[in-house]
This record gives sequence, C-alpha cells and structure tokens, in this order.
Amino acid sequence: MAVPLGAGVNGTAGTPAALAPRAEDGLTPERLRLEQEHAYFNDIYLLAPVGYFVLGLDTTILQMNLVGADLLGVPRQNPDRVHFRNFISPRFIGDFDRFVQAAVNSCEPRQCDLQLLRAHEQHGFPATLRASADLGGQALRVVLELAEGKLAALERSEERFRRIVHTAEEGIWEIDDQARTSFVNPKMASMLGYTIEEMLEQPLVNFMDDEGRTILERNIARRRDGVAERHEFKFLRKDGSELWATLATNPIFDPQGQYLGALALVTDITARRETSELIWHQANFDALTALPNRHMFQDRLRQEMKKAKREGLFLALLFIDLDGFKQVNDTLGHAQGDALLVEAARRIGACVRASDTLARLGGDEFTIILSGLDHVSSVERIAQNILANLNQPFQLGEQQGRVSASVGIALFPSDAAEPDELLRHADQAMYAAKHGGRNRYSYFTPDLQLAAQARLQIVQDLRLAQAQGQFALHYQPIVNLATGAIERAEALLRWQHPERGLLAPAEFLAQAESNGLLLELGDWVFRHAAAQARQWQGQFGAGFQISVNLSPGQLRGDAALYQGWQEYVRALALPPRSIVLEIAEGVLLDSASTVVARLRALREMGLQVALDDFGTGYSSLAHLKHFDIDYLKLDHSFVRELAADTGDLALCEAVIAMAHKLGLRVVAEGVETAVQRDLLALAGCDFAQGYVYAPALPADDFTALAVRGWPPPAAT
Repeated sequence: MAVPLGAGVNGTAGTPAALAPRAEDGLTPERLRLEQEHAYFNDIYLLAPVGYFVLGLDTTILQMNLVGADLLGVPRQNPDRVHFRNFISPRFIGDFDRFVQAAVNSCEPRQCDLQLLRAHEQHGFPATLRASADLGGQALRVVLELAEGKLAALERSEERFRRIVHTAEEGIWEIDDQARTSFVNPKMASMLGYTIEEMLEQPLVNFMDDEGRTILERNIARRRDGVAERHEFKFLRKDGSELWATLATNPIFDPQGQYLGALALVTDITARRETSELIWHQANFDALTALPNRHMFQDRLRQEMKKAKREGLFLALLFIDLDGFKQVNDTLGHAQGDALLVEAARRIGACVRASDTLARLGGDEFTIILSGLDHVSSVERIAQNILANLNQPFQLGEQQGRVSASVGIALFPSDAAEPDELLRHADQAMYAAKHGGRNRYSYFTPDLQLAAQARLQIVQDLRLAQAQGQFALHYQPIVNLATGAIERAEALLRWQHPERGLLAPAEFLAQAESNGLLLELGDWVFRHAAAQARQWQGQFGAGFQISVNLSPGQLRGDAALYQGWQEYVRALALPPRSIVLEIAEGVLLDSASTVVARLRALREMGLQVALDDFGTGYSSLAHLKHFDIDYLKLDHSFVRELAADTGDLALCEAVIAMAHKLGLRVVAEGVETAVQRDLLALAGCDFAQGYVYAPALPADDFTALAVRGWPPPAAT
C-alpha cells in the first residue's frame, strides 16, 4: 500500500489551489509555506493507510498521520517534540543517519530497510522507509511501510486503518454522490450528539443551517470536478447548539472516473472560533457601549471614503464631544457616568440610519460616518436631532444628570482627501463649536485649520518660554477703601513673547491647560508670588497679602504639588494666610467633587480663599455658608454703572451687607473712576482694585507706587 511521495490518496498531487493560502492575506513567506504544508498534509495524507511523517532536519517529528502515530505509539500532535531517530533500533542507527543524509542531499527519493521500536517497548518490527527532501530542503517527507509479504501487509494495514478510523480523535465523514451520509466514525457522531445509526443515510444539509446549505450547494460542483477543499462550516448539533468545524474534503472516484462521493476529515474548532471571535470583538468594539471602537471606526472610514469616491457622492464625518460630562462623572460617580455614556450612545444611535457608523473613540467622544449623501441639509438635520436628544435630562438612579454636546462636521471630499485628515478637521470643528458656546454644531473651514496651527505654535512657544524664563508676574494694587493704603495685590501672569510682545493670560492659558502645561505654570506663579509676598511684608508690614488665581484644572492636579507649596511657604517663613487663592464661583456648584475637597485641604493649610467675579456665574450667597471663603470679589459689571444707575448701587449695598453678615470681606473689581470708588466706600465695600489706582505693574513699579501710597477717599 505504498503511496507515491507527492501524490494524494485519490490521485491528486500537490496542494489544491482552493486550499493554498494567499500571500495577500498578510502571511509571511515562511508562514505561507507552513500553512500550505499543513493543508497539504491534512487533506492528502492524514487518512492514508501507511505511516506518513514530516521530519525536521534533526528528525524532530513535525507532523504524522493517524497510522504513523499508531505505529510509533505516540500522540499524533507530538506535544513532547520527540525525534523519529529515537524509534530506530540501536544497531540500525548508522544506517538511518546515512539514509537521512542521502535523502537531504538528493533530489530523488531514498529507501532504507531497518527495524523500528514502538514507544516504551523493547521489541522492534521490520519496516521500509522511503524519504525525500521537501519544503526547500528544510524538512523530509517519510513514508513508513511494514516489511511483510505484500498481501499480509495490505491486510494488516487495512485492519489497522479501520481500527484507527473508529478510535480517531477527529471526525471522519463520508457522503455519497447525492450528499447523503454513507459512513461516520464514532467521534463524528459524538461531536453532533447523534448515534451512528441516526446519521446514516441522512442528507448532509440536515445537519446545517440555511447559511451552511448555501455554502454546500455552491461547492458540490467543485467536488464533482475533483477539487479537494477546506472550509469552515457551522453544523447544528442534535440539541440545537452550534458546532463550528473545519472540513478537509477529498472527492472519491471509481476507476472510470465516475464521482462516488467525498471523504472529509472534521475538526471541532468551536472553542477556538469563540475565542477568536471574542478577541476580534474586544479589538474592534467598545466594551461599555458595544459600539465600534477607534480601530474599527478608522477601517470603516477608509472603506466609506473609497465608496463615496467611486460613486461620486459625499460623506460627512461628525465628531461629538459631551459638554459637562466630567462634572456628572465627578459628582455622581463613575458608575453613573458610565450609565450616562451608554444612554448617550443609544440616543445618538436613534438619530442615524442603520447604514451609518456610530463609534466611540474613548471617554465622552463619539464619531458618526454619514455615507451615501447627496445634500448637506440631511447632515444638519441629524446634528440638530443629536443636540436635542442629548440636551434632555438623563435619569441616573435616583438622580438626574444633564449634558449637552459640541458637534464638529467635516465633509469628504471638500474638506479632506485622507481619513486621518478628515478626522482631524472634524475634531477642530468640534472645538470651534465648544468655544462658540457649546450645545451647537460647527463645520470645518480653512480658518479653523489656521487657528489650530496657531494653537500648536503657541504650545511650542510656551514650552520654550518656560525654558528661557520669558514669564513674569505683574501685580495690580488692592486698596483699603477706608485708609487708602495698598494692603494687597493680585498677581497676574504675563508672557514676554520675543515676537508678539507682552501677552496677557487670555492669549495663552487655554492652550496651556489643554496641553498639560497649566500645572507647571501654576506652580511657578505660586512660588514667585510667595517669594514676592515675603519681600513686601518686610517693607509694608506682616499683613500684606498677594492673591493668585487658581483654576479647577489646577485643583484637579497632583496633590504632591500642593504639599510642596506648604513646604515652600514654611521654608520662606511666610505665614500661609499671606497667600489668597482666587477661584471662580462655578467651583462652588461641585460640592462633592475632588476639586472642592482639594480646595478645602489648601484652606486647612492656612491659605485664604477669595471668590472671584461674583455675580457672573451660577452661585448665590446661599452657597457661601457651606465653604470657607474669606473674600468676595464683586465683578466689574456691578461697578460699571454705579454713577448712572441707583439700582446698581442698591444691589452692591445689599451684596456687601449680606457678605459682611457671613463674615466675608468684599473687594470690588474694575473700579475705573473716583465716583465709583467713593460710592463703593459709602456702600461699605472693604477693598477696591482697578485703573483708578493702577493697572497690573511689574514688581519694581508696584513697590514705588506702594511706597508713595494713596490718600484716603474724601469724606462726604
């Protein structure tokens, strides 16, 4: 029963074209070669009634068929990586080594008669080996035949083959020319949950779903043409569950070439496929919302852009960022934040078509690919629906959360030609919507691109400015309205840009915060202001204070930074109350957040706190009693019309009186005229700052002004 090397059981030679892996599938040449060899071996030699082996040059058994594994008495998968040479009787070792060397160095098959030993047995059996080099000279194909009389060998081989087929760990399935089951081994029946008798004479399609039937019908003609194939099929077990299996199928013909049916080796790959599907799903879908993630989104964007180009249509990319999500997350907790994201994904998904792609890039950022569009109005309608849906309250347990959205829109092909560029432009348009007031959408324009480039340049310049010491503090006097003395100052950061001149914070702080530079700048401001306060206390008295502005972003920073402030102030021998931290009133709304907890920790260090720009946000005096606030700073909008509007004066008087009742001292900002100053003094305001005294000044100019002093306001 010798099988010619390079020929199949049914006369097919080499690897069938249908089974050969393609180089374009992303396989390396080495992996491609191994995949081809594996397919070739399984499809042609696994069921051969002779021993068949693929050996490495050191005789490691790389592959063996069912009969070969049985003859040697080892597992077919060879988990211990045993060598074929280990099974040669000792007195034939030299003959075997010469046989291997000759086969490796020859293009022709070589033959050798010797004696083999089964695993863990001492008595050998005579055998004939035929071998030839293959796989580019990197391995050997070896056929093992028992050295007996031809008829006896045939009978013994066939008997062994029948035994192996019935005890094999792979399923073996034979069908006739009508695709009815003519034979299955016990393993095959067990895999599907049937008895052998239940499967015999049953059409193959009875064990498949509709999709499997379609694939089967499509491939029957190919088997009739003699094509050996490999496919993954989904079968249905008797209990209705799914069995995924690989079928390596070879057609069977009679001597006249008449198609008789096919023989298939069936391998259960259900667990492997489930694992692969899980890995694929995890790699391509967001675990929280089950939406496509960034990886799948980028792939779909590339495909949709190609399709739009081919069909002459345009495509819209929407970039969505939730406004106010962080506040909900910090206030109500991450579990409720996750619930909000899931509901937000559902609401956004309800606004788009099934053919559109909604993805979550991460955090509170979503993208939508709107494809196959013929006019822009449909994009705007979808954007408006998204804004309206997200603006409704979110029921999160017993509490409600509210967010809005900023939506950026970029169009293909007008705004970009490449996927990465289109995404970047949609992102820039989203930021334009956010800076424009939020809860709105914005289209990308070239002006936005120029603005983005300018922001990038500012970030680069900021890093250089830190290294080269281009930052400085200017100080605006804060005057005691009762005495006219300059008792305090507000430290204001300035950037002496080498090309643009002196820049105020409004021109660069937003970029510093968005690029992670704000904490470093804030630390620099605090330390320089503290050192300056120590110097001025030596000149103007121990009660002199300097105010520094503190943003919520700074309060969310590393706690070690603020512990370093305490140590720095102690090293200066500066009383902590010499520094006043000015915060925006919006911080008071976030009573459960890390921001407020950090603020209270700073307050416990001895630093004082001023509530800046009071009256411009959402807080009220009712919030003040829950926080340790020392100063209330009236926004300049209260002060601006004091001379012309007695209503504003009454409002100022009421706020000042209520603040005093709560133990707060009041500072009026933006005082520009002597009339405003005098009216504020009459209203009982404690301090004032503004151009009526001086703008923010360099430290030396401030010192000169403070030494000169101011007369107290005239009595009336």
